[in-house]
Amino acid sequence: MNKNQDKTITKTKDYKDIKEYPVNEPCELLTFLLKTFSSQSRNSVKSLLSSHRVSVNGAPVTQFNFQLTPKDVVIITKNPIKKKIRHNLPIIFENDELIVINKPSKLLSVPSDNEKGSTAFRMVNDYLQQKDKHNRAYIVHRIDEDTSGVLMFAKKEKIAHLLTDKDNWNQLVTKRGYYAVVEGVMEKPSGTIKSYLKKNAQNMMYSSKKAGDGQLAITHYKVIKSNDKYSLLDVDIDSGRKNQIRVHMGDLGHYIIGDDKYGQPSNPIKRLGLHAYCLELKHPVTGKKLSFKAPMPKEFNELFNK
Repeated sequence: MNKNQDKTITKTKDYKDIKEYPVNEPCELLTFLLKTFSSQSRNSVKSLLSSHRVSVNGAPVTQFNFQLTPKDVVIITKNPIKKKIRHNLPIIFENDELIVINKPSKLLSVPSDNEKGSTAFRMVNDYLQQKDKHNRAYIVHRIDEDTSGVLMFAKKEKIAHLLTDKDNWNQLVTKRGYYAVVEGVMEKPSGTIKSYLKKNAQNMMYSSKKAGDGQLAITHYKVIKSNDKYSLLDVDIDSGRKNQIRVHMGDLGHYIIGDDKYGQPSNPIKRLGLHAYCLELKHPVTGKKLSFKAPMPKEFNELFNK
């Protein structure tokens, strides 16, 4: 067992007493397991799969020839992982290369240090493997756990690599549109916020106006409608930085509703008032324009119809 690879984390539910093993090179799952657990017999290693104790990026896998790629994380659990059959997957688009969903609020896009199993990635991977056990999803990008909306995964390794390699994502994406509900009435009907985002010791993002002091973040907004308590904004970001819109709205003194991470705003709809409604990009091979949209959550509109 490679002790340098071993990262042990205690979890709850299906992922109790887990160990994580990062993948550094392409290979089949069984080959990786045999190498990682070289001191154990082949049958013992194979039993990890047959006893449902193996997952890749939080999605359970049982087939020996499942193809791993660099940046994958193989997870071994002490207890069997329960198979989750998911219905009514909110699919926006699917073809041989891509699958795009309308991610619900309060669902992680991908596994985190604290949660491995309950993610959009696992939901999509489970769906694909129900159709063919050799199918798999590849992580391309992510949106915040509390943000709903357009989330895309690749279905082929080549496409995933082209979308994510060497900062291709920011070069290929032409539009990232969000609906945001913020507290108060905006002082201007439209505007642009520009700052350099940094992370503090508490893992919170904050703005710096000093050039180069952090990652450049540019946010554009237009007011769609407002009342005496809230404003509904159409937001477009030039850069996809962590918590960018949440920080920039806070910089203006108009926190996104339900965002107790960056302020103390009201929470009238019992969720974060942020929704990724549009993702447009160029196909990494053909250059063809791709556009995916998710409708505005009805609770956003209802705030302004009362």
